[in-house]
Amino acid sequence: MFNHRSLGYAFVAPGIVLLIVILGFPALASLLQSFNLWGGSGTPGIGAYQKLLLDPEFRQTLLNTALFVVAVVAAHVVLGLSVALLLNLDVPGRWLFRVVAILPWTMPDIIGGLIFRFIFDTLAGGVNAVLALAGYAPVDWFGAPGLAFGTVIFAEVWRGYPYVMLILLAGLQAIPRDQYEAAEIDGVGKWKTFLHITLPNLKPMLAIAIILDAIWECRLFGMIYGMTGGGPGYATQNLSLLVYKNYFQFFDTAYASSIAVVLAALLLVLAIPYVRMTLKEES
Repeated sequence: MFNHRSLGYAFVAPGIVLLIVILGFPALASLLQSFNLWGGSGTPGIGAYQKLLLDPEFRQTLLNTALFVVAVVAAHVVLGLSVALLLNLDVPGRWLFRVVAILPWTMPDIIGGLIFRFIFDTLAGGVNAVLALAGYAPVDWFGAPGLAFGTVIFAEVWRGYPYVMLILLAGLQAIPRDQYEAAEIDGVGKWKTFLHITLPNLKPMLAIAIILDAIWECRLFGMIYGMTGGGPGYATQNLSLLVYKNYFQFFDTAYASSIAVVLAALLLVLAIPYVRMTLKEES
């Protein structure tokens, strides 16, 4: 006879098998390809990883990814928390404001990239049209590395902030109302209420939002591909784009797989705190 634990394992076994097939097999294939042990034409070994360590493009791309993730996640937290606080107010028709606030997140990132590419286009873009009406010369938003990088960050901040906002809004709604009522009775101001009631209660959700958003932004592809393709040069290129370029354009499967393995390792490091928090809550 099965005990309760064995019965539980039996119920989740199909899901585990499905995850192994969908995620485990591609991960193993990528790892083997990175050592040229499967499907590659080169000599088996660590040659791809040696090339990775010496490649200035990889180092710049890794730096691009780190700077992009830090800037975007920080902006998402500030903007997402601000909007969540507003949407948590008891005002008439707030459901409509919530629908409007979440709309950017419903847009596929590749579509968002193409739209922003048109908006910031040097000749036909809406931004330069507004600048022309104000008497300013058009700006080549994608021509200078720093300007292109900032433009991509701006676009992803707009598209991705609702994800963080939804997590934080759920956290705000879980805060007991009696804490706010007690603070109001004691005459505590709104700023001190935010610092001593809202933020402490919101810390777990903030941590979850930051971790999950960082993982998402590390693997972002469509927005950057649609806007700049990683250019100019590789000034806006991230690790996902570098994997795509080496695999599907240069057909260097071993090198592309080695970059994918590094990216997976980085995502695993980011995921560890989230897993630990989840296990701690369950225990």
